[in-house]
Amino acid sequence: MNVYTFSLHCYLVGAVLAAPLTEFSLKDGALMERPDFLRAVEHSQSLVNKILKDIPDTHKSCVSSKSLTLHPTLQPISEPSNLQFMEDSLKIPRAPVLKGLSDEFTLEMCLKHISEGLQMYQDVLSTLHNRVSNPEKMKGMHADVRDLLAQITKMQELCRFETGAKYGGSGLASRLSGDFEVQVAAHLSLLQLQDFGRDVFRSLRNMTREEPDLDE
Repeated sequence: MNVYTFSLHCYLVGAVLAAPLTEFSLKDGALMERPDFLRAVEHSQSLVNKILKDIPDTHKSCVSSKSLTLHPTLQPISEPSNLQFMEDSLKIPRAPVLKGLSDEFTLEMCLKHISEGLQMYQDVLSTLHNRVSNPEKMKGMHADVRDLLAQITKMQELCRFETGAKYGGSGLASRLSGDFEVQVAAHLSLLQLQDFGRDVFRSLRNMTREEPDLDE
């Protein structure tokens, strides 16, 4: 390898290593460097961690069926298809999809999707804590989601983004005809909240330029 080739190789390697892990606009980058924004992100991360930590105990307090578990490997073989049928029947809502920040999925879009998802879970958890047999932990989860939504709204306001329309309601209460339906709805909602919470955590890590991996 001659000197020119070696120098070119070193330049290319350096360029790759220096490239940002996530590509987003200069405007978004500047917003995410603000100390007040970073403090709100840090507070939001703490709330997400609390929600994720409390989901197993909340699930245990209101779901007594042994076949409804947060661990997919412990479910009976036929359970996933049965749960999909129940999810469709009860019309359990799903939160918007979150992606890595980019020119196509901006900071404003990301915060909007997180806000919409949290508003949806506020509605669902409010419905469930009025129907489950042991509502205290579900009420606590609802309060944590409310506090997290307040932080996300604060981040939107700091960036002068529109805070968006309010969630219109899932209408879930009208479809919970008995205790079994309530338990299935609680199980599916907490399972989906767990997935959404992990995605929110990764998005928040993304906003601090850290590696977007969640420690399980």
